Amino acid sequence: MIPVLPSILSTILELVYPSKCVNCGRSLGPGGQLCFTCRSTLLRINPPFCSICSRPFDGEIQGGLQCPNCDDFPKAFDCAVAYYRAQGVLRDLIHRFKYSGEFNLRRLLAEFLLEALKDERMRKPPIDAFVPVPLHSVRFRERGFNQAEALAEGLAKKSDVPVLKALQRKLNTATQTRLDRKVRIQNLRNAFRMRDLVSVEDKHVVLVDDVLTTGATLHECAQTLYVGGASSVRAVTVARG
Repeated sequence: MIPVLPSILSTILELVYPSKCVNCGRSLGPGGQLCFTCRSTLLRINPPFCSICSRPFDGEIQGGLQCPNCDDFPKAFDCAVAYYRAQGVLRDLIHRFKYSGEFNLRRLLAEFLLEALKDERMRKPPIDAFVPVPLHSVRFRERGFNQAEALAEGLAKKSDVPVLKALQRKLNTATQTRLDRKVRIQNLRNAFRMRDLVSVEDKHVVLVDDVLTTGATLHECAQTLYVGGASSVRAVTVARG
């Protein structure tokens, strides 16, 4: 009888406090967070796209090609997978989660990461651990949590893959939001280090973050993990800028 109590309580709560869409406020079924209408506005990344960073191409280019950014500046990570563009509703949800402390959005955003894990590029080799992109301690105190770590933990609960907090941010770099690719790369050089007493030796790890824009942050993180002995480094993000 005890195991069914959580489900009974959940049903009662839904009757008293019915779920509403986190974007438009429409009523939803039990456990829902985003209504069909709002979900249908999300901009999905469909082929063709860059095999390394998932940047979408225009036209009928066949798969397996790299975008100019990855050609000009080869990435340390093997691939970075995102299934949606960081625009419209999804961009707003990420910003609310990241900057307004709406932690209840973690479960919804983790669903997009879980979807990205189904990509062919993520299937082999098997993943040993999720590694969240770290925040500097100053930024962590300002925000109160690390959004990448929170997302990685939400993803771990759905996939039975552990979270390994292997990286530390040693430089409190300026915000990357409005910087171009070249400045981002310079800004992040040598910004990360391996945490003491944490090993990624011979592990196949996947970096987790909220948004990929130029890939500079994931590149620096991947370089550090490879120096630390990782066998492979891939990445998943909620969205692609």
